Amino acid sequence: MTLPGHTPTEIRARLNQSPAAGHLRDAIYGAIDGSVTTFAIVAGVAGAGLSPFVIVALGLANVLADGFSMAAGNYSGTKAELDNAHRLRRIEEDHLDRYPEGERRELKEILRAKGLSGATLEAATEQISGDRDRWIAMMMEAEYGVTEAERHPLNAALVTFFAFLAAGILPLVPFLLGLPSAFALSAVLTFGVFFAIGAVKSRWSLATWWASGGETLLIGGVAAAIAYFVGTLFSA
Repeated sequence: MTLPGHTPTEIRARLNQSPAAGHLRDAIYGAIDGSVTTFAIVAGVAGAGLSPFVIVALGLANVLADGFSMAAGNYSGTKAELDNAHRLRRIEEDHLDRYPEGERRELKEILRAKGLSGATLEAATEQISGDRDRWIAMMMEAEYGVTEAERHPLNAALVTFFAFLAAGILPLVPFLLGLPSAFALSAVLTFGVFFAIGAVKSRWSLATWWASGGETLLIGGVAAAIAYFVGTLFSA
C-alpha cells in the first residue's frame, strides 16, 4: 500500500483536487454478473445434456444481450442519481437566494454538530458562507448525503458492459475452441475468474486476498451449482 505524503505542499495539493468518483463498483458488478450468468447458462444447458452448439449460442446471446441490459440499467440508475444531485443543488441555490440568513443559521448548526463552538464557530460560519460553492457543497452533504463527486452515466455503463463481456466470455472459450472436456475446463476458468475478482477486490477492503477471493468463489459456485441442478431436471 502506497501511503500519501504529508508535507504541507502534498496535503494542499491532495485536498484541492476535485472529488472523483471511480468505477470500481461498476467493474466488479459487471464482471461478477457476467461470469455468474454465463456459466449458469453453460451449467444449466450442460446439465440438460444439450449440444455444445446450443451452449455457445445461448452463452453468446447472454453475454451480448444481458451485458447490454446491465449497462443500460446502470446508465439509467447513475443518471437518476446525477439528476437528483442537480435537483438538490438547485433547491439549495434557491434557498440561499431567498433565505440567506436562515441558511447561514443552518450552516452554523451543521458546524456546531461537527464540534465547533464559540469564536471558532462564528469564524468558520463566516468563512464558509463567503464562498457560495463551498457553502452549497457543505449543505448538500450534510442535509442529503450528496457529495460533489459525480459518476458519469455513460462511463459507468461502458465499464459495466466491458467488464461483463470480458468475464462472461471466458466460460465459453473451451466450447468455442472445441476442446475436449469443455465443460470441466469452463468450470475451472469460471471459478478462477470468481476467485480472481474477489482477490482483486480485496485491495479496496479490509479482507485478505484469499478470504475475499474465497467469498466470491463461494457465491459464484452456489449460483453455478443451482443452474446445473435445474438443468439436470430437464435432461433426457
